Amino acid sequence: MLLPILFEDDDYIAINKPSGLLVHKTKIAKDDNPQFALQLLRDQIGQKVYPLHRIDRPTSGVLLFSKSAAAATLFQSQFTAKEIEKSYLAVVRGYMPADHAVIDHPLKKELIGDLQEAKTEYWKLAEVEIPMASSSKYPSSRYSLIRLYPHTGRMHQLRRHMAHSRNYIIGDTTHGQNKQNTFFRENFDMNNLLLHACKLGFIHPLNQGKVEINAPLPPHFSTIMEAFGWDMEGI
Repeated sequence: MLLPILFEDDDYIAINKPSGLLVHKTKIAKDDNPQFALQLLRDQIGQKVYPLHRIDRPTSGVLLFSKSAAAATLFQSQFTAKEIEKSYLAVVRGYMPADHAVIDHPLKKELIGDLQEAKTEYWKLAEVEIPMASSSKYPSSRYSLIRLYPHTGRMHQLRRHMAHSRNYIIGDTTHGQNKQNTFFRENFDMNNLLLHACKLGFIHPLNQGKVEINAPLPPHFSTIMEAFGWDMEGI
C-alpha cells in the first residue's frame, strides 16, 4: 500500500490516512496481520518517522509525522497550547439543531475514567431528506453534512459528542446507531465511518511559516456526497 503524501519537507511529512488503517501498533488491533501507517510510511520513504498526533482507525484524513525526535519535540508545544487547527467533515443522522454551535459536554477519560472538559464546535454545511425509510417511524430519512472543530482532544470526542446530541455519525459502530449503519450498508454498500480529517493547520516550528494541509475526500465519502446531491465546490 502506497500512502498518499499531502505535505513533505526536510522535517515533517503528512499523509491522507485511509479509513481502517491504524496509526501505530496497538493492543486493540484484533486483526491477524494489521497494517500500521507508521510502518508503511517508514518503508515507503526509507526513514524513521514519528507520529505527532492520532486519528481513530476508522477515520480518514490528514495525519502528520516528524522525521526526527528533535522535530517532534519542537512541534509538541503547539498541541499543548492548542494552536493546531484541525477540521473534520462528517455525515450525521438528522438535521442539526443550529447552523453553528459549540457542544460543551464533559467526557470520561479513555471512556472509563474521570470526567474531563470537552468542547466541539460545528457548522452545518448541507442537509438532505431522502425518500427512503431508515426507521419504521418515518417514511423518509434526514441527514446533515457538518464541519467539526475539536477544541479539546478527548478519546473519540467527535463521535461521542455527536452521539450525545443524537446526531450519530454514519458508520460509527462504537458510538453510532446500528439501524443507520445497516441502512447505509444495504442501500449504499457503505461500510466506512463518514468522518474525515479534512484540514490541519499549524505554524512550522523551524521556519515559522503557516502550513495548511488539505486532504481530499476518500471514495466512500465522495459516493455519499454524490448520492445526496452535495457538491463540495458549493459548500
